[in-house]
This record gives sequence, structure tokens and C-alpha cells, in this order.
Amino acid sequence: MYKKLFIGMFALLFSGALMASQPGGVYKFDEQGQHQFVMFKISHLGYSWLYGRFNDFSGEFKLDAENPQNSSVTATIQTASIDSNHAERDKHLRGEDFLNVSKFPTATFKSTKIEVTGENTGKITGDLTLHGVTKSVTLDAKMLGHGKDPWGGYRMGFEAATTLRLADFGITYNLGPASETVDMIISVEGIRQ
Repeated sequence: MYKKLFIGMFALLFSGALMASQPGGVYKFDEQGQHQFVMFKISHLGYSWLYGRFNDFSGEFKLDAENPQNSSVTATIQTASIDSNHAERDKHLRGEDFLNVSKFPTATFKSTKIEVTGENTGKITGDLTLHGVTKSVTLDAKMLGHGKDPWGGYRMGFEAATTLRLADFGITYNLGPASETVDMIISVEGIRQ
């Protein structure tokens, strides 16, 4: 169920970079994973929040600085990398009731539309494939900053969020009415190639 989150995430990152003053190009997500996060939260019985993340994902965004609406983003998440800080729960989440990682080892996102909504904000719409189901999702994204790094490279960071209905992706395990949706939060740093 959490796969969904993660993936929309990547796409979002990008919509923020939409200002023409920003350097265009292809930006790959930080390969070492030190500055990128695909996180989720879901209600537990309506009493508290359960938080988690996906530890293994990759992607890139292509920024057209002159025409930001022509930018794009792609991402792939390894669903078995789900981590909710509880080994037995993670085992259940990887199983057939939820992500079914043996059958669906990856979740993917590919943008289809970028809409600039402000100086550093935008909406990224794209196809999220999770649990073998492909649905269009929209991410609210914000560009956090960009500039040279200490190692001679150039970086740009984004944060994005969306809410997914588990049943829309064929995940129908009954967690109760308070847990039918999962919030996804994605934070990435891209390195210009």
C-alpha cells in the first residue's frame, strides 16, 4: 500500500524547478540515497499515525527552464525496501495482503503533465504503477533550492506530496475506514548530469 506514496513522490520534486531563471538539464536522484526520501503515513485505527519509507529508489527529472511545462520526471521504487521500523509488520506489508513484492517488485512513476502554480510550486501529474495497477495521480510539488555543491556539481531539490486510496491500486486488505488512504511525502535532490 505504501508503494503508491513513494512513487508519486519523485515526480513532484520537479514541478518546483519551473522558473525560467533556473538551470535546465537532466538531474539524476542522488545515487547514494543520502538526500532523498520516499515516505508515507497511514492512520492506525484512527488513533495514531504509522510512518514508514522506501529505502531503495531511483529516478531523474529533465528540466526545461524556458518552458517548464515541457519538463518531465521518472522514478522507480523497489517495493521490498519498505521500512516501517518493525520487522514483522514489514514482512506483512511485503506479502500478498499489501505490496506483494514477489509479484510486483517495483513501483514506477512517469509524468504526463507539469503545471506551474507559483514561483517555486507546481502540480505534477503522471502514471503511477503500483501493485500491478496503473493510475493517474497528481503531486503537489515545491522546489526547495538549487546551486553548486562543494564537489563541482550542481544540485536541485524538491519536495512533493499526494494522497492515495489503497483500493484504487488493488490493495483491499481491511484496515478499517480510517486507513483507506495513505499520505505520500517525497523529498529528493537531483544532481545535474
